[in-house]
Amino acid sequence: MTDPVTLDRREGPYGEVVLRRRVAPGPPSGPQDGPEAASAGVHYEIIANGTFLMDTSDGRSERLLVDAAMAALPEPRRLRASVLVGGLGVGFSLAHAAADPRWGRIVVAEREEAIIDWHREGPLSAVSGAALADPRTVILHTDLVEHLRTSTDTYDALCLDIDNGPDWTVTEDNESLYSAEGLAACAARLNPGGILAVWSARPSADFEESLRNAGFNGVRTEEIPVARGVPDVVHLAVRPG
Repeated sequence: MTDPVTLDRREGPYGEVVLRRRVAPGPPSGPQDGPEAASAGVHYEIIANGTFLMDTSDGRSERLLVDAAMAALPEPRRLRASVLVGGLGVGFSLAHAAADPRWGRIVVAEREEAIIDWHREGPLSAVSGAALADPRTVILHTDLVEHLRTSTDTYDALCLDIDNGPDWTVTEDNESLYSAEGLAACAARLNPGGILAVWSARPSADFEESLRNAGFNGVRTEEIPVARGVPDVVHLAVRPG
């Protein structure tokens, strides 16, 4: 890939967020922005406070996050199930959920106004445009941790991808999500039998133990192979019925 080009840089309440673009070597096969960007070899990446979060080069783990949550639901619950996605990121999880007609309500919690703007009016609309237009989709400009603690809404699934994992958070504030109090808040937002799915860049045996200690059942980890290094994973747990 070429060196990154910064498209936007914002200072927000949680620090700096940056949207960058990389292009595959060789002559472009199409436009560098818009719905055809992926086929043109263009990739976008989000950097938060100097830490790489995610990019559009490979959405397998984001799609597995959503699919694993749906598959873990009991069969009768899979039709018109509700899901809370946290956060928006590059939009793969949202787009994949909206492509599945079984989800009846899709709520996304994203605390960075810049990221929401990049989807609504910027280059990332190529990923999420159709999903944002879907009447099942609701975007909440809110901090996920605060939403979990203060909302009274409940869901059949929580698909959480706001950090590089429980052991590698983007900001110190996010660490509370993986604490006993944070997991209790997750359980409170789940319907009985609901699924908690948490993406991580590496497995965490300590987090699995935390899930069990918080009263979740069926704790397990699904791996997503990557080109090099330790596989990405999705931690799954069930709120008791």
